[in-house]
Amino acid sequence: MSWVSGFLVARADDHKTAWGERNGRKWRRKRGSTLWSTRYMSCLRDPEGADGPSQAVQTHPHGGTGAGGSNFSTRCVWQEDHYVGSRAVDLAFEDAESKRMKEDEEDGEGEEEEKRGLAARAILGCLRRLAHVFQSKQFRSAKLERLYQRYFFRLNQSSLTMLMGVLVLVCGVMLAFHCVHGHPDVAYASVLSVAMALFLVLMVVCNRNGFHQDYMWMVSYLVMAVLVVVQVFGVLMVSPRSASEGVWWSIFFVYIIYTLLPVRMRSAVLSGIVLSTIHLVTAWRLNLEDQFLWKQLCANGLVFLCTNIIGICTHYPAEVSQRQAFKETRGYIQARIHLQRENQQQERLLLSVLPRHVAMEMKAHINAKKEDMMFHKIYIQKHDNKEEKAMMAKMQRARANSTDGLMPRWVPDRSFPRTKDSKVFRQMVNPAQTHSHSALNPEDEVDEFLGRAIDARSIDQLRKDHVKKFLLTFQTPFLEKKYSKKVDDRFGGYVACTLLVFFFICFIQLTVFPHTTLMLGIFISIFVILANILFICAIYSCVKLFPTALQTVSKKIVESRVNSTLVGVFTLLLLFISAFSNMLTCEREGVIECVAEELNISESTVTLCVLHNLTHTAGDTLTLCPSQKTPCPFPEYFTYSVLLTLLACSVFLHISSIGKLALMLLIQLIFLLLLEWPLVDLYDNADLLVTANNIRPVFTSCSPYSHERMSKVSLKVMTPVILTVFVLALYLHAQQVESTARLDFLWKLQATEEKEEMEELQAYNRRLLHNILPKDVAAHFLARERRNDELYYQSCECVAVMFASISNFSEFYTELEANNEGVECLRLLNEIIADFDEIISEDQFKQLEKIKTIGSTYMAASGLNDSTYDREGRSHILALADYAMRLREQMKYINEHSFNNFQMKIGLNIGPVVAGVIGARKPQYDIWGNTVNVASRMDSTGVPDCIQVTTDLYHVLASKGYQLECRGLVKVKGKGEMTTYFLNSGPSSS
Repeated sequence: MSWVSGFLVARADDHKTAWGERNGRKWRRKRGSTLWSTRYMSCLRDPEGADGPSQAVQTHPHGGTGAGGSNFSTRCVWQEDHYVGSRAVDLAFEDAESKRMKEDEEDGEGEEEEKRGLAARAILGCLRRLAHVFQSKQFRSAKLERLYQRYFFRLNQSSLTMLMGVLVLVCGVMLAFHCVHGHPDVAYASVLSVAMALFLVLMVVCNRNGFHQDYMWMVSYLVMAVLVVVQVFGVLMVSPRSASEGVWWSIFFVYIIYTLLPVRMRSAVLSGIVLSTIHLVTAWRLNLEDQFLWKQLCANGLVFLCTNIIGICTHYPAEVSQRQAFKETRGYIQARIHLQRENQQQERLLLSVLPRHVAMEMKAHINAKKEDMMFHKIYIQKHDNKEEKAMMAKMQRARANSTDGLMPRWVPDRSFPRTKDSKVFRQMVNPAQTHSHSALNPEDEVDEFLGRAIDARSIDQLRKDHVKKFLLTFQTPFLEKKYSKKVDDRFGGYVACTLLVFFFICFIQLTVFPHTTLMLGIFISIFVILANILFICAIYSCVKLFPTALQTVSKKIVESRVNSTLVGVFTLLLLFISAFSNMLTCEREGVIECVAEELNISESTVTLCVLHNLTHTAGDTLTLCPSQKTPCPFPEYFTYSVLLTLLACSVFLHISSIGKLALMLLIQLIFLLLLEWPLVDLYDNADLLVTANNIRPVFTSCSPYSHERMSKVSLKVMTPVILTVFVLALYLHAQQVESTARLDFLWKLQATEEKEEMEELQAYNRRLLHNILPKDVAAHFLARERRNDELYYQSCECVAVMFASISNFSEFYTELEANNEGVECLRLLNEIIADFDEIISEDQFKQLEKIKTIGSTYMAASGLNDSTYDREGRSHILALADYAMRLREQMKYINEHSFNNFQMKIGLNIGPVVAGVIGARKPQYDIWGNTVNVASRMDSTGVPDCIQVTTDLYHVLASKGYQLECRGLVKVKGKGEMTTYFLNSGPSSS
C-alpha cells in the first residue's frame, strides 16, 4: 500500500504543527554562553547537582529542549501566547465577558483557517505525489543512472527479443482479420507487412550479443513510432466501420508500451495518450452519422483511460522495486568495499604486530570449537639450529604468553563457517590483490566494481543455474523458501488498483448496456467486498490506528505470500464476475428470428438490406425488435471488460507467472464457453448490426437478389484469438517481472553474503587487534595512516597498575624429551594465562586492560581512558583490586586440579602514568612511569599468595571497606623503605 498511500494520503511531516516547530522545521532556542553546558560545569558543581541546570532548561517557558509528555499539554497555550500576545495588550481594559467572546471568535476563526490551510496543503501534497508517479524515475548521479540502465538493459534484452516476436504475431493477426473477407486495402496491408518485417529484423538484432544498450532506446522509440503508424492506418481502414472496432489492438499497444517496452514513464504516458487520442478522434470523424456514436466514444474513452491507469499501476511499482533493489545492492557492495578497505588497514596493522605466518595460523584456528580442544591453541615452532633453540624457546614463551592466552576471548559467540578455501580467506591471505583500486574515489570505486559485476553477469546463465525454466522457482529449496518470505508491502495498492478497474468496468457497462436490477445488485455486492478487502489490506500501512484483531488479519494477509496470492486471485475473480455477469441479462434471441417474427415473414427473407432499412426506421437505430426488453447491441464491450480484467492480473506483481497463467487461462476458458455456447447469438447479432449499418444503398423493398455478404470476421472467431494474444503477452510480462525480481533477489543475496563475509573477517581481525592493542589505540591507528616517526602517547592522571607473577615457574620449566622439549610446560602456562584472560573479559572487569605478559608475569591496568576512568567513585581501582583477588583464587583452583604448587605474588599501585605505542615496524602498547615501577617492586618484594599494595592504594581501598593489614617497612630498590599493606579480602557483606 505504500506506493499508493504515498500520494493518496498527505504525510503529516509535510505540515507539522507540533510545538517547537515552525513550518516543519524544528525551532530550537539558541543557546547562550557555553558555560552552561554539562562539560564545563562538571568541575564546578557537585555530582548530586549535575541534573539541575538541564532541568531548568527543560522547564524554561520558551525553550526547545524539553520533549516530555507533560510539555505537550501546554503546546496550545504557548502557541496562543505567541500569536495573540500583542492583541492581549489592546484588549487589556475590556470587560471579561466581551474579552471571552472575542477570544472564542478569534479561536474559532483561527481553527477554521488552520483547517483550511491543512486541507489545502493536503490537496497540494496529493497532487504533487500524483504528479510524481507520472515523472520518469532517475538517480541523481548520472553515472549511477547509466549503470542502472546497463543493468536494466541486461535484464530486458531477451524480453525485448520475445516482444518483437509477439508484435509480429499481432500484426499478422490484424493482417489476417483484414484480408479474410473482401478485397484488402493495399496501403494498410503494406503497412502491416512492413511492420512485421521490421519487427522480425529487430528481433534478430536484439538477440545478438553485440547489441549495445544505447541501441535499446533507439529500438524502443522506433517500435513506438511504428505502433503509432499502424494505429493510424488500422483505425482509418476499419471495414465495416464501427467506433468499437480497433479497440482491442489499441489496448494491446498501450499496455505493452507501459510494461514490455523499456521506456521511461513519461514516454509511456505520452504514447498512451497519443494512441488513445488517435483512435477516439478517428472513430469520431468516421462515424458521425451514427446516433449511438457518443455512447461508444464514452465507453472507448473509459476503456483507454483504464488501460493507461493499469499500465501506470504496473509500470510504477515495478520500476520503483527494481530501482530500490539495485540501490540496495549497490549499498551492500559499497559497504562490502568499505569493510574491505578497513580490513586492509586492520591487516596491515595486525601484520605489523605479528609475523604473517603466526597471524594466518591464528585466523585459521580462530573458529575452532572449545569443546573439541583439550587445550587452547599454542603457536610454537621448533628449529634444528641448537644455537637458536634457547632463543626461540624464550621468544615463543613470551609470544605464547602475550597472544595465545587471549584465545578464549577470540572464540566468537556464533560459529562462522569459513575455511581456508573461502574467497574471503584467500583475499585475507593475499591482500595485495585488492589494492589495485585503492587510489580511486570511494564512490567511483563502488561504481567501477558494480559496472564490472554487471558486465560479468550472464543473465541467461543465472537463470539456467539458479531458476527452473518454466516454473521460475529456484532450484535450491533454501533459496525458494527465503524468497517466499519476502513481504510485498504494496499489496494494498494492487487491491486499490483492482477496485479502480472495477469502477471503470461499471461505468463502461452502465454507459453501453441496459440497466437492470441484477446489474445493480452485482455491482454493489462486489464493491462492498472489494472495499472491505482494501480496507483490511490498507491497515498494514497504518497499523497502530486500528484494533488488534484487524491488525492481525492485515498482517497475516500481507506478510504471507500464500495468503496475499489467494486474496489477490479472489479479487481478480470478483472483477471477472463483474465483467461478464451482465451478459446473462441480455436478450439471447437471434435478431433474424426476432425480425421474422415481428414482420411475420420467413427467416430466409430477412437479409442484411432488410436489417439496414430497419435501422433507419428504428428510433435509436439499435432496437430492431421492440419485443426485446434488454438488447445488448455492443457485446464486444464485455470482451473489452474481460481484457481489462486480464490486464489487472499483471498489477499483482507478487503472484507467480505460472499462477497468473493458470488464472488467465481459467478466465479465458469460462468466457469462451459462455461466448461459444449459450450467448453465441449475442455476438452474431452484433456482427449483423454492424454489417447492416454499413450498407450504402438504401432499398425500399428487398428481393432475393439484394442479399449483401458479411464483410467482417465474426466476433465469435475474433474473440478467442484476441484473448489468446493477450494471455500470451501478459504471460511474457509476468515471466519478465518474476525473473527480474528473482534475479534481483539473488544478486542482493549474494552481495549481502559477501558483505557478511567481510564483516566476519573484520570481526576476526578486530578480535586479534583488540587483544594486542587496546580498543581506543587500535581505533586511533585504523582511523588514518601512521607514519613511522609518529609518536602516540596519552597521559593518565590516576591509573591502577597490577603485576602478578608465578614466582616458582622457572623451577617447573624443564626441557626434556618427556615434555616435548618444554612445550608441555609452556602449554600449561598458556592455560593459566588463558584463564586470567577469561576472567578479565568478564563484564565486571571491563574497566581493566591487559598490558602484556613478560615470561610468567601478568601485567594489567585500569583507568587508561575516559571510558574506564572513574574520577569520583574510583570504581576502576576497586575493579583491579577485585581482579587481583580473583587471580589469587584462580591460582588455588589451578593448583588443586593440576597437582602443582605454583606460588603467585601480586603487587598493586596507583598514580599517574604515560600510555603509548612504540615501534615503527612492530608497534607495542605499554605504560611507563614511577607508578609502574613501584607496582613492579610490589610484586618482586611481595610474599607468595599475597597481594601487596602501597600506602596510596591502601587509603582508597580502606575507605571503601576492603580488609587490609599492614606489613610494615619494606626496602624497595630505588625508593628506600616504604610502608606496604596486604589486601586480604573485599568489603564485608554486612
